[in-house]
Amino acid sequence: MEKKITVIGAGSFGTALAVLLACKGFNVSLWGRKKSQLALMRDTGENPHYLPGVKLPADLRIVDDIQEAVSGAYIAVFAVPAQNFREMLRQCVPYLCKNTVIVNVAKGIEKNSLLRLSQIAEEIIPGVRYAVLSGPSHAEEVARMLPTTVAVASKDNKLASEVQQIFNTDRFRVYTNDDITGVELGGALKNIIALGAGISDGMGFGDNAKAAMMTRGITEMCRLGAAMGANINTFSGLTGIGDLIVTCTSMHSRNRRCGILMGQGKSTAEAVEEIGMVVEGISTAEAAGALAKKYNVEMPITEAICDMMEGRTDAEATVDRLMGRKTKNEMHI
Repeated sequence: MEKKITVIGAGSFGTALAVLLACKGFNVSLWGRKKSQLALMRDTGENPHYLPGVKLPADLRIVDDIQEAVSGAYIAVFAVPAQNFREMLRQCVPYLCKNTVIVNVAKGIEKNSLLRLSQIAEEIIPGVRYAVLSGPSHAEEVARMLPTTVAVASKDNKLASEVQQIFNTDRFRVYTNDDITGVELGGALKNIIALGAGISDGMGFGDNAKAAMMTRGITEMCRLGAAMGANINTFSGLTGIGDLIVTCTSMHSRNRRCGILMGQGKSTAEAVEEIGMVVEGISTAEAAGALAKKYNVEMPITEAICDMMEGRTDAEATVDRLMGRKTKNEMHI
């Protein structure tokens, strides 16, 4: 297969996708910003910091020069933190081909602009060929070829189908979805609820509390999604409740682990530092809180987590606040 695919971001998920695509026989380059990390990957044949024990295919090219990595790529997969997406795309623009397909796998909302990542891409490259790949897909399992199912969304259905075929394997099943707004929001907002689920676990609560957090969390996701023009049914699918389940229940989830530390009494900064990697839900919670106000949408879990992150309240007071809200009909979304 001659088409060149470049993965921008040598973290856990970027590496996992690079492994998956290289194993399919594509010409794959993997770029990362830390030259020392890339050198270690070349020397050891694995990514010991992010995916220890996962062997890299011999023909996977590890590249530290952005021009070399991006030039001639038919598909550029962006696996960088959501808050870095704009700047990373700008760096790549001079070397992208006219018809390069941008496939984004980051899950977040830009804090300052409150834009989804597809909107940022369109702003930087008008008419961009863009798709988002999202769903319940921990890198640790994808890289080990454990069964995983995700969805790809684009405004261009033909492009979504093409990306589907490129990524689909007998262990990585890809569906298409034409609701790019819902897919992007689902992937971003579920991280906030995973923080909440982690806080619940950190405080020593049980399955009942976590189930309530997840169920009322999906309601908040639907509220904001509907206000922003998403198809509410998307939140019942892989990129909504599917991703929510895996992120709220797995110890692979940075957001859940961060929440556990916060529930145990650590500050947001202390928890993030201990995780040692980007926790997307922290930035997304701030952006979602601002969007809730902009669209006049009630999101009590998101609001409470934002207050806790900012030190305006503690975990115990947050629980009392959520449990003590005025009673209502469950179906009144």
